[in-house]
Amino acid sequence: MTLEVEFYSEAFDPFLPEGSQISFERYGAELTWWLCQKLAAEGIYTSYPSFEDWGWFLKYTKDTNEYRLCCGNIDSKENWWRLILQPRSKTWFGFKKMSVTGAKDLLNAVDKVLTESELIDQIKWI
Repeated sequence: MTLEVEFYSEAFDPFLPEGSQISFERYGAELTWWLCQKLAAEGIYTSYPSFEDWGWFLKYTKDTNEYRLCCGNIDSKENWWRLILQPRSKTWFGFKKMSVTGAKDLLNAVDKVLTESELIDQIKWI
């Protein structure tokens, strides 16, 4: 199962100045909020967007399994964006990561949202 997708879009440029971003040239807040809303419209409920110094993410829980859908810009490729699914571990040291098959409905919804949006172009699952 593919866990990463890249695509082109001019719709998610940050509207706040660089000094307001979480880290230098780390963008994705607008994309993450948009994706959260689109997934909810498909019946896939995530957390509100959260961030770390590397970028933005949505938490998704299915049964007792937790995943992060990481969202952000691609370095040195203007208007290119990447989403990466990360299964979270149930232990302190990263052992026992969840199978990605538990997030198949999330990945299917992401694919549908991206494919059906007129804002998105050149979708590449990696």
